[in-house]
Amino acid sequence: MIGYSTVGTNDMDRAAAFYDALFAEMGVPARAWDSDGFKGWSAGGPMFCISKPADGKEATVGNGVMVAIAAPDRETVDKMYAKAIELGATDEGSPGPRPRDNDDSPFYAGYFRDLDGNKLNFFHFRQ
Repeated sequence: MIGYSTVGTNDMDRAAAFYDALFAEMGVPARAWDSDGFKGWSAGGPMFCISKPADGKEATVGNGVMVAIAAPDRETVDKMYAKAIELGATDEGSPGPRPRDNDDSPFYAGYFRDLDGNKLNFFHFRQ
């Protein structure tokens, strides 16, 4: 249902380097879309994109906006969250089950903010 999601950046080169390294860790081989003002990564399904705002104003963080990226298992959530932090992201909730007090929860996620302050997570939902 979702084709792509986009987060804003004020520094395209810095953001592109962050996401190149982050998605390479997940096995995404290269950018699916690469132009001066818009870059996107895809593992064959929906695309994750960065862009400078079309109106020419500064990119700002949306309050309540978050992009969730599916992982095949809990170990990948842990690995990808750690890679994001290693690349300069900030912690918004370390990996673990949600709710936190339910070790058997089917939902497991790690939350972070990228270099521009956009909130994302890697998650695994066991069905």
